[in-house]
Amino acid sequence: MVEAAVRHDWTRDEVAALFALPFNELLHRAHSVHREHHDPNAVQVSTLLSIKTGGCPEDCAYCPQAARYDTGVQAQKLMSVESVVARAQAAKDAGASRFCMGAAWRSPKDRDVVKVAEIVSAVKALGLETCATLGMLNGPQAETLKAAGLDYYNHNLDTAPEFYGEIIHTRRYQDRLDTLEHVREAGLKTCCGGIVGMGETPSQRAGLLQTLANLPEHPESVPINQLVQVKGTPLDGTQALDPFEFVRTIAVARIMMPTSMVRLSAGRQDMDDATQALCFFAGANSIFYGEKLLTTGNPDVEHDRQLFARLDLHPMEIVETSETVHADILEHCAA
Repeated sequence: MVEAAVRHDWTRDEVAALFALPFNELLHRAHSVHREHHDPNAVQVSTLLSIKTGGCPEDCAYCPQAARYDTGVQAQKLMSVESVVARAQAAKDAGASRFCMGAAWRSPKDRDVVKVAEIVSAVKALGLETCATLGMLNGPQAETLKAAGLDYYNHNLDTAPEFYGEIIHTRRYQDRLDTLEHVREAGLKTCCGGIVGMGETPSQRAGLLQTLANLPEHPESVPINQLVQVKGTPLDGTQALDPFEFVRTIAVARIMMPTSMVRLSAGRQDMDDATQALCFFAGANSIFYGEKLLTTGNPDVEHDRQLFARLDLHPMEIVETSETVHADILEHCAA
């Protein structure tokens, strides 16, 4: 068994050394760590809904929701409580246990947070684990969402600090770290990862994972996204990342953050089944389920069900507690 110590002092050279391991050795280490902390055959199924689409004032080079890019995404107002609850119920009926809500704001106004809090409470009442991503938050806003029953707040770092300025100019890296601090202080769990395949170097991919693992607390949820190239965004036409390099990123994330949920997020529609199977072996234990991932495509539900059957994977069960809806990891591991 590989001992997987929870560390917050990773050096860039140590992370680069993990990426440089022979592929089979890296996967062996990652899978051993994965089995130590998780059921290797259980995958949490999540659904992501854009509850307020488009019109974002930021300039994230990958994002079709930025108002300054001509991507065909039309700005829409915040969805009603009833509309979101109907979508959440449909997601639960299709097998999802986690419902994530995204709104294209740079930073929501207090009145926006109050409206989202009402939505969160209604979705939580369905027995789903809840996650939201709304942009930058201050402390009182994070506390409002916590009081409404929000389980996780998503705020990605996107990439390594030294590459960030090549991708985004309208928000500082420190702004992202400050939001994460507000979220932690409010008692919310953090969902924080990044995007690979944006033209970063291998060292910069290592730098993203180094920054994530060296946060004061490991994010409970770590989404690893592969760039989805959208016509009209500055990153359209970027050279695609080698699939094995993506698998390596999943594996290194699992080793460095052994107890976190590593989420196989955007970009799955461009992955074949064999690549996804390698990702699950390397330590990914969550997917987004459904046809849409905010404003980009995602494999359909039936294909995912067939893939799970072929790989003998099963959706992760959840149990409700007085605090939140948790993935039932410990029970699976003890079985």
